[in-house]
Amino acid sequence: MGIRIMIADDHHVVRRGLAFFLKTQRDIEIIGEAGNGKEAVELARTLKPDLILMDLVMPVMDGIQATILIKKEMPEIKIMMLTSFSDQDHVIPALEAGASGYQLKDIEPDELIKCIKKIIAGENQLHPKATSHLLANLSNKESNEKNLVEQLTKRELDVLKEIARGKSNKEIASSLFITEKTVKTHVSNLLSKLELADRTQAALFAVKNQLVD
Repeated sequence: MGIRIMIADDHHVVRRGLAFFLKTQRDIEIIGEAGNGKEAVELARTLKPDLILMDLVMPVMDGIQATILIKKEMPEIKIMMLTSFSDQDHVIPALEAGASGYQLKDIEPDELIKCIKKIIAGENQLHPKATSHLLANLSNKESNEKNLVEQLTKRELDVLKEIARGKSNKEIASSLFITEKTVKTHVSNLLSKLELADRTQAALFAVKNQLVD
């Protein structure tokens, strides 16, 4: 069985060129083409391709939105972004949406085939520029979270650790020898400082940042 591929790009010439080249490959089958993100989602539902070559900027629905919808409904479908944009504003949202690959349209044909096969085998394939943006973004996030933790008072940090251990306000009050009302105040303050919505997010934050044993 060959790799079943779908192409989503709003430029007809690009789609035709890609399809023409990929059809010369013995183990690749082109099963569909879409001219925008909305078409890509609808076709993916019907055709269930192994991999979609997805453009980023398209009318009706862009590639990122289409990727989010496809990965939510059909997580088994692999998506490789094939685009002209290599800036952080495009790279990070595409990877967060669930793309397994990010390559530029000037990629060498043979390299494109290698990337497709590696993605099907379970590897992520990122253009060097995309990789550097991803690493910079992760570094910025870690730095930002560290700064947020430093804003907490010692007592707020104690309460956060207890939340991560799954304790209720009553149990935290008993453990820290403070009133339940004081615990509620600390919880409210720490959620605000850490820019989190609820206790679940607080617990995940504590675990991720290794604040609990």
